[in-house]
Amino acid sequence: MKRILFAAALSLAVSLPVAAPALSAPATSQEQAILLKKKKALAAKLAAEKALKEADAEAAQLKKAKAKQPSIFARRKPVVAEKQADLKSKAKRKTLRIEPAMDRRVTGKRDCIGFMDCLFGKRNMRVTRKPRLQTATFAANAGLSNKTTHETVNWTESKYPAGSLVVKTPERALYYVLGDGEAIRYSVGVGKEGMQWSGNSTIVRKQEWPSWTPPQVMIEREAAKGHYIPDFMEGGPGNPLGARAMYIGGSMYRVHGTNNEASIGGAVSSGCIRMMNADVIDLYERVKIGSKIYVYQ
Repeated sequence: MKRILFAAALSLAVSLPVAAPALSAPATSQEQAILLKKKKALAAKLAAEKALKEADAEAAQLKKAKAKQPSIFARRKPVVAEKQADLKSKAKRKTLRIEPAMDRRVTGKRDCIGFMDCLFGKRNMRVTRKPRLQTATFAANAGLSNKTTHETVNWTESKYPAGSLVVKTPERALYYVLGDGEAIRYSVGVGKEGMQWSGNSTIVRKQEWPSWTPPQVMIEREAAKGHYIPDFMEGGPGNPLGARAMYIGGSMYRVHGTNNEASIGGAVSSGCIRMMNADVIDLYERVKIGSKIYVYQ
């Protein structure tokens, strides 16, 4: 603004016309008028120059003040650095959950300690990074024993036909109805709190040494807890489904064995019914495709 006023003042000073001397006025009066105009023009010029100097000084001070302040990019550096550190931390945690690119063998040597040990038990597992191609091989005797829990008991609930399976969740027991007032009782592991269920269905498929494809919801749920579950495992003594599996129609649940015998009698699964491997082999030989199963919560 001050520069504009200075330019206007200079223009005014240069363009002021010199008035022609009046014929009727004496020469001294004309000279005085011209001198007065020149003084006014000079004063305007000096004022404009002063305003220009003040504007230059103000601009220099503003520039110096800006130089002392950090730029917007400099102010953002701490925020950017913090975000980068957070991303690196997340990537590190993710790396801990995902197996390395190079195959490796993991051998369980301890008793059931923590989620992975309790889920997979003793095993030699080879994992690859390629989706749907993760495989597992197992130690010869992992998860196997001759331990059984089954016993023949009196059965007075006549509404269940012979050959039926009756799961009583609160008892942690599965009954195979023999008929004639008898049933075989097996100790089982049932669903965790919040994952227990009840209903009636039939056995639609049977499988010896079943492979295991965990549902995506389980993989994501356990990943959120920091637990890595492969998306496929071949059948074998160390597979979580154990020696045999009987698939319950209309659901994602099974009656199956386990490589973690310590879980029998507890609320430990995601809804499936677990049995000792020796027990599930015994039941597998008795159950027919189409057998009724009743689950009570």
